[in-house]
Amino acid sequence: MTKKEKSASVEKVNFTIKLDRDLVRALKVVAAKRGASVSALLTESAARIVQDGGEYEQAMKRSLARMEKGWQFDWQKPKSRDELHER
Repeated sequence: MTKKEKSASVEKVNFTIKLDRDLVRALKVVAAKRGASVSALLTESAARIVQDGGEYEQAMKRSLARMEKGWQFDWQKPKSRDELHER
């Protein structure tokens, strides 16, 4: 599948944001160094944020499930003071 066919199959939506002028200049420099557009750079960053958020949710669910299950450490109730000191 060519780049044109790939981009044609995904619906794009315009999204307007306001950024500081200095930040826009810096973004343009970074994009130029990478040989990409500012739009592509921001799209990549947004996709990474969404992916990281999903990974966080999965990790949280795994952790909560482990906490619910608990760990078995062969814990036993301590003996009474009298039993420990054989009175």
